[in-house]
Amino acid sequence: QVQLVESGGGLVQAGGSLRLSCAFSGGSFRSYGIGWFRQAPGKEREYVASISVTSWSGINTYYADSVKGRFTISRDNAKNTAYLQMNSLKPEDTAVYYCAADRGGRGQPASPYEFWGQGTQVTVSS
Repeated sequence: QVQLVESGGGLVQAGGSLRLSCAFSGGSFRSYGIGWFRQAPGKEREYVASISVTSWSGINTYYADSVKGRFTISRDNAKNTAYLQMNSLKPEDTAVYYCAADRGGRGQPASPYEFWGQGTQVTVSS
């Protein structure tokens, strides 16, 4: 069974940076697309960023407009881990961040993410 464990959340001042990690186990990591999502208190879960598998044509990354230019998603297949580097953080980035796995590998915003982690809290103070 695929399992995902997020880490790296915490409290940071506005303008600061954090790097979230998503450790994958129970399957072939290189075959799964990975997405990051977040949910703020009282709000619905929203898409943040995602990354495809590595193919002959390369690797595709996707971002929500709200984080484009500030967040970077990456993956290390040798470590079975995906990352979300978050720079220039804003108070509105405060949320629980979840990573999810897409067995289809496309890792697109609308891909079906079948497996989810438990989340890690990110709090950005003003």
